[in-house]
Amino acid sequence: MEVALTMILRTAKGTETERALNIRQMEIPDDGDRALIEFESPADIRGTALLSHAHKTADDDQWLFLPALRRVKKVALRNRNGAFLGSEFTFEDLAVPELEKYDYLYLRDDVLDGLPVYVVQRMARSKYSGYSREVFWIDQEHFRAQQVEYFDEDNRQTKLLRFSDYQLYANRFWKAGYMSMSNLESGKSTDLIWQNYRFGIGLQPDRDFSINTLRRIR
Repeated sequence: MEVALTMILRTAKGTETERALNIRQMEIPDDGDRALIEFESPADIRGTALLSHAHKTADDDQWLFLPALRRVKKVALRNRNGAFLGSEFTFEDLAVPELEKYDYLYLRDDVLDGLPVYVVQRMARSKYSGYSREVFWIDQEHFRAQQVEYFDEDNRQTKLLRFSDYQLYANRFWKAGYMSMSNLESGKSTDLIWQNYRFGIGLQPDRDFSINTLRRIR
């Protein structure tokens, strides 16, 4: 899969900064997915990229490419809960989630904005997670996430992610066209606008998702 992404960073006072990104993602048989996020604008961060190798049960591997330094830096597990380039998304949020790495608990049926939903708690098994738990609100008809509540180690809700503008691609894949992550403590938010999804484009794991791929970015 490949998709174009517009990221809008918003301060508590409403000041906005816009960024353009490109994302590629590939399913890997018998392992976790791979993903490459590359910034295309603004000019001062153009070429910055994050490569993620998810794993079914082991901790993920992530590498950050900084074009100003021409350097690939591995993201330490203890730093995965840090903000990704000033956004309200962390490195952990941008990794591809694998079902096997979490424990789940059904909480209740509920209604969100008039939509019947299942409310399900997810808890990461990794000790390096920045969240004590996440609560998903999932529509009962198509099983699409509508919102996620994030809680810290003191069980305080710190962030809220909302999804909207879902579309069905290739008669198989439901994808949200819009996401908004709100920081409930700072008042900041980050919006993601997804466009031009393309599936089955012939990506290769070694060619398109390796450390050498990062080094080839211009």
